[in-house]
Amino acid sequence: MSTPPVPTAPASPEVTEIERALTRITYLSTRARQHDRLMALAGVPLDRAAVALLRQVADSEPLRPGELANRLGVEASHVTRTVQQLQKSGYVTRVPDPDDRRAQRIELTEAGEKAVASVRDAGARGMQMALSEWSKDELQQLATLFHRMVDDFLNYAIDDEGEPTEVAAPARTV
Repeated sequence: MSTPPVPTAPASPEVTEIERALTRITYLSTRARQHDRLMALAGVPLDRAAVALLRQVADSEPLRPGELANRLGVEASHVTRTVQQLQKSGYVTRVPDPDDRRAQRIELTEAGEKAVASVRDAGARGMQMALSEWSKDELQQLATLFHRMVDDFLNYAIDDEGEPTEVAAPARTV
């Protein structure tokens, strides 16, 4: 297994500040209490792993469990357990893979689509409150820059074998 290339030049002060801000927002958005509040607002009793998986499935065509694990950056066994939990709860179903009938893909059920919509709506309402003092132009600029940043991260992503990762970005709705 090769080691991904490491940048040799120090990061600029601007990039360092962006990294710090992203670290802070990631911490704030992934706290257990924050997740519990979001699930209460959404009326959806799911753990963080289940929500991440549902969002990923909602943002793409039905995927094989291995593809889901790769996109989420977790072990396949984690996806298998989470899919089983979500299937029992009626949020996802397994469908035959049209390319290989022996394989299965994971797709949202109607209940899964409603759950994702509820979680996204609750998250967006919270974000709307937090950003209520921002102008429409500032919000549009932030959304555009965030999408650009994610696209650039995906373009420079390195997988575990040191190869560039091809990850399909969800369609932009901004």
